[in-house]
Amino acid sequence: MALSVKHLLGIKYLSLEDILLILETAENFKEVINRPIKRVPSLRDITIANLFFENSTRTRLSFELAEKRLGADILNFTASASSVTKGETLVDTVNNILSMKVDMLVMRHPNPGAAIFLSNHVSANIVNAGDGTHEHPTQALLDAFTIREKLGEIKGKKIAIIGDISHSRVALSNIFCLQKLGAEVMVCGPTTLIPKHMASLGVRVTHNLREALNWCDVANVLRIQLERQDIKYFPSLREYIMLFGINKAIIDSLDHEIVILHPGPINRGVEITSDVADSSQSVILDQVENGVAIRMAVLYLLAGKVSS
Repeated sequence: MALSVKHLLGIKYLSLEDILLILETAENFKEVINRPIKRVPSLRDITIANLFFENSTRTRLSFELAEKRLGADILNFTASASSVTKGETLVDTVNNILSMKVDMLVMRHPNPGAAIFLSNHVSANIVNAGDGTHEHPTQALLDAFTIREKLGEIKGKKIAIIGDISHSRVALSNIFCLQKLGAEVMVCGPTTLIPKHMASLGVRVTHNLREALNWCDVANVLRIQLERQDIKYFPSLREYIMLFGINKAIIDSLDHEIVILHPGPINRGVEITSDVADSSQSVILDQVENGVAIRMAVLYLLAGKVSS
């Protein structure tokens, strides 16, 4: 089997069959990375460039480790140390890199749609590692993989996405992915941090944290992205914590046990307290481990289309 797409630009462009194929392939790669010898030579003839025009720790390390586990040759690019600072265009920068016989690109960029734009100008396969506030497809896939691993299936499950929905690329990708897999989705946060078009995506909307937690099987808790906010969206961090911060007392008061996810980085004591993040209900570290397997699966499946 093969993916129906040449690039991974967003969950929006994947079919249900594509998503299931990635999840099934990731299961095989998770077995590989838990062996004493964690490498397979699947991509030993492939060169991958990691283009990060924005800071990243988990995603960059996860992609780089996935590439090494698959035996690929790796080229790392950081915008702050490149000719981009001299005014070079994105297309010129990438074409210069591709002229070195690079086969695939993994790109994070602060502008929404950057990966889509680039796919129309270059021939290499592109993996979107996050484009502004638009999408972060591999994060949604690893979240889905983690939920399925924990609960057995996703169809029919209730997933609440809580926090800064407006500035999150994780939220949109998760909504698309979970809905395609048959889950019900609710978003929860301050009115100012939930876009008005959310209801049109077929998700429930609430501004009451307890309502969301009582309803859901899984809570995916998002960070307040202060670095993306150009104005104040709520009176104070203290007020946000009082209304939307998840602590052990709230979790223990629910009439059922829920699974806690967080894409990281965690602002401990803000959107989630340490005793919740480190509890048995949290699968945050599982998400990190599963991220390597998911990215191995994506790179492996797209590599089959390198020459197409």
